[in-house]
Amino acid sequence: MRTQVAIIGAGPAGLLLGHLLRRAGIDAVVIEDRSRQHVEARIRAGVLEQSTVDLLVASGAGERLQRQGLRHHGIDLLFGGRRHHIDLSGPTGGRAITVYGQHEVVRDLIAARLADGAPLLFEASGVALHGIDGNAPGVTFERGGRRHTLHCDFIAGCDGFRGVSRGAIPASALQVFERTYPFAWLGILAEAAPAAQELIYASHARGFALFSMRSPQITRLYLQCRPDEDLTLWPDTRIWQELHARLETGDGWRLNEGPVLQKGITPMRSHVVEPMQYGRLFLAGDAAHIVPPTGAKGMNLAVADVRTLARALAAHYGECRDDLLAAYSATCLRRVWRAEYFSWWMTSLLHRFPDQTPFMARLQRAELEYVAASPAAAASLAENYVGLPFAAFEGE
Repeated sequence: MRTQVAIIGAGPAGLLLGHLLRRAGIDAVVIEDRSRQHVEARIRAGVLEQSTVDLLVASGAGERLQRQGLRHHGIDLLFGGRRHHIDLSGPTGGRAITVYGQHEVVRDLIAARLADGAPLLFEASGVALHGIDGNAPGVTFERGGRRHTLHCDFIAGCDGFRGVSRGAIPASALQVFERTYPFAWLGILAEAAPAAQELIYASHARGFALFSMRSPQITRLYLQCRPDEDLTLWPDTRIWQELHARLETGDGWRLNEGPVLQKGITPMRSHVVEPMQYGRLFLAGDAAHIVPPTGAKGMNLAVADVRTLARALAAHYGECRDDLLAAYSATCLRRVWRAEYFSWWMTSLLHRFPDQTPFMARLQRAELEYVAASPAAAASLAENYVGLPFAAFEGE
């Protein structure tokens, strides 16, 4: 088998890269070790930055997103028993976020790729990368009881934190930056109409909580918990009790309860590898960086990565230019580190740390009050939350 770009992973990064390359007239094969059903059912992030939405729409993959996505112009910070509204659109020239599940983006991109008749290979096991430091890289894998070899010009590693792509790079060639947080999120998906129109980020003495949604019928909720939390100790009744305690303010507003459709623990870490390229291999999305979910940046960073890579590959094939490919890692990392900082800041602002002293709690409260009261501080939060334009990170 032969193609121009081999894409490892059929998550949002790999699928969007394949879609953008297809529009640019560049051949690519997407290889995924899981089934289509598994990939389409994975519930992940659901907050899309303005630039992410604009790119999906411009690429022709945003029709359903435009119809079903929930556009939000603000969020609420809840602390001290009161909710404080943060305007997202006013300080950012009308930019906003859109709530639309990552699995819905994946479904849209799979449908677009299949409609184009472009190669998308699910259930490919034993994937291995070869020759990434030379001029003739390749990918081997098993599928349908046969061993296959895919020859290519470049490989895009879009297979996540536990994928094979990052591991194909010699450890001596990478620098790793990491922080593991001493807490996690217990998240549920509930069949209940959202009781509020905006997301609510709550800082409470019992720990952080987040109110979100996926549709007019589905509510998404999170609780700060221990990273080694035993889910069997959290029956639905206990979860709802804790959510009521952390999110309600005594003003008559109440959560809507409903059947819990999904329950899980999300670990919290910050992780970056540098550089994001080695020879003919380019890392994108979670294969290169992880952010704590507090800032809603994970999928949006993946989208920014593959947009940068698609533009660089288009310049290579269309203009015989390799300067954008050479600058890929540096270009992406400017945005990555901005998002890492914002996600760390939001996480530190809202969570209770096990070793938190009364002094640190007072500082945390002072920062929350400043953000709620200061137009400049609120504008900074808004600018980072809705996402800075792609062009902001593309210059030197």
